[in-house]
Amino acid sequence: MITESSLRPSADEAWQEIKPFPAGTRKHSFVSGARESNAIRVRFFRHDDEETFLVRAWFGPESEGPPGFAHGGSQAALLDESMGALPWADGVPVLAAKLEVNFRKSLPVGTIVTVYTEVEKREGKKLFVRGRIEGADGTVYSEGTGLFIVIDLQKLANKGS
Repeated sequence: MITESSLRPSADEAWQEIKPFPAGTRKHSFVSGARESNAIRVRFFRHDDEETFLVRAWFGPESEGPPGFAHGGSQAALLDESMGALPWADGVPVLAAKLEVNFRKSLPVGTIVTVYTEVEKREGKKLFVRGRIEGADGTVYSEGTGLFIVIDLQKLANKGS
């Protein structure tokens, strides 16, 4: 059975769960919208050192693609959300412009993974981000890169009305 404590990164009390996106904006997110989802359960964490950010996730039975394994699209969606969450957590709102995902090994349903992300470089409004989904034993299931564009939230809000 998956529990809240199952998704904590370690017994280290210096890890704090955070909500990288603005309040009230994630309730419809396919990836992180439902805390008790049977597809993907996601938690975002920042270490007290403020430099370390990671994502913990569980792939449930509703993430299945091939029998017994998570669908590649669910992994790509988790990488997208995790890579985008890193700048958001630092107060930089972004949208994905390009994603590239490499699937390294089939990910069994029921697996708890850690997603590691880092911003590789910034060129004006462009952020180049890298991420990987890794199991507790170090198995890399998938990895990806993304181009994210810094957005103006006010302009985005005005276009939606």
